[in-house]
Amino acid sequence: MSGQSITDRITAAQHSVTGSAVSKTVCKATTHEIMGPKKKHLDYLIHCTNEMNVNIPQLADSLFERTTSTSWVVVFKSLIATHHLMVYGNERFVQYLASRNTLFNLSNFLDKSGLQGYDMSTFIRRYSRYLNEKAVSYRQVAFDFTKVKRGVDGVMRTMNTEKLLKTIPIIQSQMDALLDFNVNANELTNGVINAGFMLLFKDSIRLFAAYNEGIINLLEKYFDMKKTQCKEGLDIYKKFLTRMTRISEFLKVAEQVGIDRGDIPDLSQAPSSLLEALEQHLASLEGKKVKDSTAASRASTLSNAVSSLASTGMSFTKVDEREKQAALEEEQARLKALKEQRLKELSKRPSFATTDTSPVSTTGGTISTAPAIDLFSTPSCSNGALKMESDLFDIQQTFNPSVQASSTGLPVATAWAGYSTASQPPLPGALQVDFESVFGAKATGVNNIDSDDILKPTMIGSNQALCSINQLSDKLVGDDLDSSLANLVGNLGIGNGTTKK
Repeated sequence: MSGQSITDRITAAQHSVTGSAVSKTVCKATTHEIMGPKKKHLDYLIHCTNEMNVNIPQLADSLFERTTSTSWVVVFKSLIATHHLMVYGNERFVQYLASRNTLFNLSNFLDKSGLQGYDMSTFIRRYSRYLNEKAVSYRQVAFDFTKVKRGVDGVMRTMNTEKLLKTIPIIQSQMDALLDFNVNANELTNGVINAGFMLLFKDSIRLFAAYNEGIINLLEKYFDMKKTQCKEGLDIYKKFLTRMTRISEFLKVAEQVGIDRGDIPDLSQAPSSLLEALEQHLASLEGKKVKDSTAASRASTLSNAVSSLASTGMSFTKVDEREKQAALEEEQARLKALKEQRLKELSKRPSFATTDTSPVSTTGGTISTAPAIDLFSTPSCSNGALKMESDLFDIQQTFNPSVQASSTGLPVATAWAGYSTASQPPLPGALQVDFESVFGAKATGVNNIDSDDILKPTMIGSNQALCSINQLSDKLVGDDLDSSLANLVGNLGIGNGTTKK
């Protein structure tokens, strides 16, 4: 089976509808495709573990839910995604896993869909056991052995005797669970199990490096321990020798499947004379007869053993640093590619002209920020003068000669002149009528009727218009509007062809 199944597409669509990007990405990372989870999906999930607003329990539950599938591909990829987040994600993801009583209950998992399902089910059961043990180890010591500080001033090298004797067995249990994966090179036949093996390979290097440093610290303290502590320490060292043989076999498999030889550390075993010296020291504490050994010979044996183990530790450290450098270079190359892609996208976009006064971009021009003119607003006054433009009302077109009479029987003017810029102060006790806004200061001319019976305005000078307006203002009576209008029409001489002086 290859490619995303219909079930994968439906599940992803359901999470798209509900708006859960995390659950959707988990589904995409654990599809039925027989290949390891895609890097882009794993990177997104790693990013989620670093975001404080992401619900870590929800993320973990989404992964656990995928392990309930009957398909070995989906379950295996769910374990791989979980392991990847434990290694590269934020530590709070591991902390949450460690706080749970149970993680993966896959000890009886079996995919009966085919021969490959039977084979892969075995490795799924082993892999889930290791991840459970990895979480339990964190719960017991409150740190991850694969991420612990190493070196002379590292955690395992500076630990006191009592704590050291309790911590090393925890590393041994985790190392046993990892080595129990027990895969051969000819069984790494698909991209899914290969992805899981690579994570186990990297864990084995870091875990054994911490294990090795704990043993160095143990040997340096051994000859100063009490009898019960020496007995316990000797048992730990014997188990260490056994696991060193097993890790060597595990690393040989890695070399057979194409992992670079420079990425595989060299293991240097301590001389067998060290084990004999440790056993003799414990026998002497128990009161048994042993060969007499001088302190100088014992110190020399111990020094040689510590030197061999330190050499092994340096080999592991170099491999770890090389991996970190490769990861850094890969990340830099990826960022460079993204930057180049972004610049290419920007270069393909059309250019826009942008004004200084507006953040909005427009094509082919700029935005005018001048205020709009309200043609129907009352003209504003300043220092007693009207500010309205006279051009708006200098109408030069011809009007219909028919004139409708008003309710008062007065004719209506047929032509309007422009406004005058002068304004007369109102007379006390008189009705204030703004004739300038009604007829215009220049409208007091003679309307001559030509041979075509068309009324045309006759424009007069501004001085004559002011005199006429002054005469009109003197004849206004505040309480007789009709008389005032009649006098006005008479003075204008509308309809008789003459101007009344």
